[in-house]
Amino acid sequence: MRTIDTIQIGDSASFTKTVTETDIILYAGISGDFNPAHINAESAKDSMFGQRIAHGMLSAGFISNVLGMQLPGPGTIYMGQELRFVKPVYIGDTVTATATVIERNEEKNRLKLETVVTNQRGEKVITGTATVMPPKA
Repeated sequence: MRTIDTIQIGDSASFTKTVTETDIILYAGISGDFNPAHINAESAKDSMFGQRIAHGMLSAGFISNVLGMQLPGPGTIYMGQELRFVKPVYIGDTVTATATVIERNEEKNRLKLETVVTNQRGEKVITGTATVMPPKA
């Protein structure tokens, strides 16, 4: 657990995962989002992507891993997130979510972090910023 007094601007952490078909099916079941772009290979092959894609929020959820488990870590309150979905994530893609501290407000116990998810080719698939309240000592 890291508190605001031990976190500096520029600190960062990452989480990497390969997205599987099982991840997509489970996410569809949990979220109720059965959009054919995610679960129907026949329909998806005629889409602008040419194949099935992962739910954007599945990939965005990997940011939550970084914030809640690493930086700041357990006890963090995730207060807000701005996202931009830049490229699709396909089954078999290995994505890395990275959060980097860009602002500190010790008085309010708040951090703002740049959040980026990249694929195995280093291409950004999601960009954004998160606001969190780190745990207190």
